[in-house]
Amino acid sequence: MIRKFFNAIPWTFLLPVAILLALTPFKPEPHLVEKLRMLANGLLTRPVDIFDLFMHGGPLLLVFAKCLLVRKKTPANES
Repeated sequence: MIRKFFNAIPWTFLLPVAILLALTPFKPEPHLVEKLRMLANGLLTRPVDIFDLFMHGGPLLLVFAKCLLVRKKTPANES
């Protein structure tokens, strides 16, 4: 079921969305960088900031998960 979900999301849609959301806004710094810095410093406490972290980082997690599933599905090359 999970594999069907990830296979239904095309790479041509997922990659641009993940990159765009990870990098917006471009100035002064991307929200994802700001929220990860807040998380590292223990300042990520407001619900809106936590939501922002998931909104900007979620698509990157989907890309990572899809990569793992694709890699797991392909047979290992034996020489």
